[in-house]
Amino acid sequence: MARKGAIAENMEYCGLRVLCGVVNAVPYRSAMMIADGLAWFLARVVRFKRGRTLERLRAVFPGKSREEHLAIAQASLANILKTGVEMMRAYKLDRAWMNRYVLDGERYKERLQSYVDEGKGVVIMVPHSGNWYMAAWSMAKYGLPLFAIAAKQRNRKIDAWMKRQYGDIEVLDRGNPRTLVDIKTKLEAGRAFAILPDLRVPQPDVAVDFLGGKANVSHAGAMFAVRCGSPIVVAAMRREGGRHAYAHLATLRPDPAAADRKAEAERLTREAMALLDAEVREHPGDWFWYNKRWILQPVKG
Repeated sequence: MARKGAIAENMEYCGLRVLCGVVNAVPYRSAMMIADGLAWFLARVVRFKRGRTLERLRAVFPGKSREEHLAIAQASLANILKTGVEMMRAYKLDRAWMNRYVLDGERYKERLQSYVDEGKGVVIMVPHSGNWYMAAWSMAKYGLPLFAIAAKQRNRKIDAWMKRQYGDIEVLDRGNPRTLVDIKTKLEAGRAFAILPDLRVPQPDVAVDFLGGKANVSHAGAMFAVRCGSPIVVAAMRREGGRHAYAHLATLRPDPAAADRKAEAERLTREAMALLDAEVREHPGDWFWYNKRWILQPVKG
């Protein structure tokens, strides 16, 4: 991945820090209200990417009215803005904040800890829905031994800033030759691996039905579970009444007697994605309909 030039890098980073200063000067609830208002303005007045987004929603929810589609689009945009606000305020989100704004967070941490205590680690699959960062931040604040992977940003300063915002979560670099080995080692040591299924893997992998189309999903997360004997927790984080709530969708367990490990990983991947499909359909406003990365498209090659 090509690095950005020094001037562009510094300008982007300075702009980010100025925005962070403004966002952190505003009380949290006020910032959330501003995000809601801005989402309404962008969706209803500016019509930000509205045509493409409504087309996508019509394809997935043909039985809903245009106003219902627009309401989902507005809620999705508000969710994006709120997630950005929370990322910029991440250093303030301590355990006391989690107790106030994350519903039953400690109880859910204990549930995940029970899987960790089995000694084979746990793979946690969460969709890009609600604020997946909050799912990880809260569990880490409550003491779950959590790690994840993330791609490097082209801007080195923004990449370093994001790593600081991850806080208590150990983040491995996607693409690093040692990362795959490190994931297996950490699972075998009994840690929790958080992974976000990518719907646009460039090479053919596991074809799954997702939101009325075909998604090409990596089986890597499930394969780690198969190799290590780890349970797979499929969960989501929803926004409910100004707070965050966990939804435990299922706990999937690899078959230790499976002769074909890859086939078993593919089976688990399809089961997990079916659960996530149902979650997005039930709570569409939490899904990132605006992000072109999640457009379902044919695989090349």
